[in-house]
Amino acid sequence: MASVSAAAPAAAPATIQRQEALADAWARIRGLSERLAAPLAPEDQVIQTMPDVSPTKWHLAHVTWFFERFVLQAALPDYRPYNERWHYLFNSYYHTVGQMHARTRRGLLSRPTVAEILDWRAQVDTAMASVLERAADDPELAFLITLGLNHEQQHQELLLTDIKHVLWSNPLGPAYDPTLPVPPACPAPALTWHERPADDVMIGADDGRPFCFDNETPRHAVQLRPHALANRLVTNADFQAFIDAGGYRHATLWLSDGWAQVQAEDWRAPLYWSPDGQQVFTLGGWREIDPHAPVSHVSFYEADAYARWAGARLPTETEWETAAAAQPVHGNLLESGWLTPTAASTGGLTQLFGDAWEWTASPYMAYPGFRPLAGSLGEYNGKFMCNQMSVRGGACLTSADHLRASYRSFFYPHQRWQVLGFRLARDLD
Repeated sequence: MASVSAAAPAAAPATIQRQEALADAWARIRGLSERLAAPLAPEDQVIQTMPDVSPTKWHLAHVTWFFERFVLQAALPDYRPYNERWHYLFNSYYHTVGQMHARTRRGLLSRPTVAEILDWRAQVDTAMASVLERAADDPELAFLITLGLNHEQQHQELLLTDIKHVLWSNPLGPAYDPTLPVPPACPAPALTWHERPADDVMIGADDGRPFCFDNETPRHAVQLRPHALANRLVTNADFQAFIDAGGYRHATLWLSDGWAQVQAEDWRAPLYWSPDGQQVFTLGGWREIDPHAPVSHVSFYEADAYARWAGARLPTETEWETAAAAQPVHGNLLESGWLTPTAASTGGLTQLFGDAWEWTASPYMAYPGFRPLAGSLGEYNGKFMCNQMSVRGGACLTSADHLRASYRSFFYPHQRWQVLGFRLARDLD
């Protein structure tokens, strides 16, 4: 397999929002999806190992369906879909535009082939050229395309996390890219606390921002209580201490649903750790666990249990966003090319962006006054605002220009196939 470092590290990555023409962003982002899939054989791209995982070729097709269905068919009256029957296969959850193939059965589709999907992508890219030109004078069309490109970036991350689960499920443990570099050894800084007094703060996307998802709005006032945030994410060594202390054996540390999950799934360590706790499966294959790197692939239940054991708690969304708003989007993100969490390199408040998505203590809910996007795109976020927890900050597989302090993602509390980690917080009163 060829090396697939996403891009050369850059101090100031281009952003869809301001510095980059939409046509250039289109070429860059659409091209990245295919480069991320390039190391994989066709056989790799059709596997679905569990309901949360989608095959690689499904991701490549779904984002293409999004542009064909929501942009091309609306903007070009004479446009004819590449194969309209495929819309049933690659619609995800947009019930207002038609029926869809069951999510749990995506791995049963041998056809269309990977080659046919790549041909479809090429046709859509060609058809989009004239639409991209029109978007320069049409703010609504430009927003729709930008939304689609951000959507594709979300699926780029999913493509990598899903193929990691696929390859880990193979007893041979094949690597996505065996040439991925091993991050240099770097001792994690000592855990310290950054205090913040009570305050009235604003969170949510700024009205003047060129793009955000609807779930980041509206910007609104929140009362912040006195608290402290840990300077860094919880590390593998920190979490090993929790395991050694019997953390997975003491029901008193766990929420009821979490303890039931531990028992049902026989959890004894984070996902992808070897039974002896010495190795971890990465996109570069099996490697030694770096004790200083952030622990990842843990559920909300595991993060919450660790926090209780440590005499702390998880941060709220407001606490996290208020801290992150004062910092640039900088960290171990997709552009770094490591594709795995790395140790913090400084002793200040760090790792707010990149390395691992951070579980918060906040349920994923609508902000006061929230209004979803009009029409079918209103299904994008709002209908999932139930029974999930908010995560913040992106991970080592997230594109830098995709993030901002107000960005919210969300997962069910038992899920851990994504690059999910956490930092601690505590009350000061």
